[in-house]
Amino acid sequence: MTRSSPYEVTTRTRASRITAVAAVALLALLVVLPLFAGRGLIQDMFFILTMLVLAQFWNLLAGYGGLVSIGQQAFVGMGAYAMFGGVILAGMDPIPAILLGGIAALIVAIPTAFFAFRLQGPYFAIGTWVIAEVMRLVMAQAKALGGGTGTSLPRTATREMWATEWIAGALDVRNSAARDILTYWLALALAAATIAAIYALLRSKRGLALSAVRDNPEAAKSVGVDAGRMKWFVFLTSAFGTGLAGALIYVQKARISPDAAFSVTDWTAYVLFIVIIGGIGTIEGPIIGVIVFFLLQSLLADYGSWYLFTLGIIGIVVMLVAPRGIWGLITERTGIQLFPVRRRLSGGSLKED
Repeated sequence: MTRSSPYEVTTRTRASRITAVAAVALLALLVVLPLFAGRGLIQDMFFILTMLVLAQFWNLLAGYGGLVSIGQQAFVGMGAYAMFGGVILAGMDPIPAILLGGIAALIVAIPTAFFAFRLQGPYFAIGTWVIAEVMRLVMAQAKALGGGTGTSLPRTATREMWATEWIAGALDVRNSAARDILTYWLALALAAATIAAIYALLRSKRGLALSAVRDNPEAAKSVGVDAGRMKWFVFLTSAFGTGLAGALIYVQKARISPDAAFSVTDWTAYVLFIVIIGGIGTIEGPIIGVIVFFLLQSLLADYGSWYLFTLGIIGIVVMLVAPRGIWGLITERTGIQLFPVRRRLSGGSLKED
């Protein structure tokens, strides 16, 4: 008599298991990086990590949710201004005020989605940009937060920020360097939590529903997926995470203005470049993309407008040669997936009793 072992649905691969071990080791190294790295490297890593967070949330929105927005600067700006408002108007410490930035972006995203979801395709993208511009103009009228010229965090708030005194004493650094280290650690925690949360989401039933809505909304509806609810979920989630990142970025900058906080170039165009050249619709893509972007920025930043021109040319070339981005090209040739989400059947073999 024979019997068959049960089938098992799995997403893990050998490469993913190796990646998990390597990720833990890398995370541990990055945690202790301030112990031996200079302030310049810490600031560079802060930039890389915060841009990675913005890229991952835009990738979740567009790459997995099919919602191509060019107005993500709205949530960066609102998160940053909410943090400034909490510090200047309510006397909050900048660190807990970061959470206020995420909540503010989430609240703003509700009416934004209400209007934007009535638009389709390119009209949705343009609509999100228009809403972001409206928010920029509104914040330019907020005299209590500097109006059109902007304002800075109070010196006492930056000097007495949570944990900076302890970091300065423990690592024997100045208060300004301690603030950079603190914001770096927060950016590292936010980046790690973002990647882990998005990966967990994509491996869940809700992740399957999200992919179904992206690929064919009507077919998804026919099998019971609530496409509207999934769009709301991914849009609000992306807004909240983007608002947190925006607030954290401006804690480190300590100065804000409407043009900077709502810059379409800094917070949307660069993010699109990162995701597209790295590989949209993958977790690995934004990681590769942000590294490439940082290297290009370091090499070309002194060339003025030629820098943006070169980024555009590189983006076009990558889209022509590798439409799925650098990571898509690597996957096609090697089959390697560091964060696999595709489900595979294993087991089911026949056994003798």
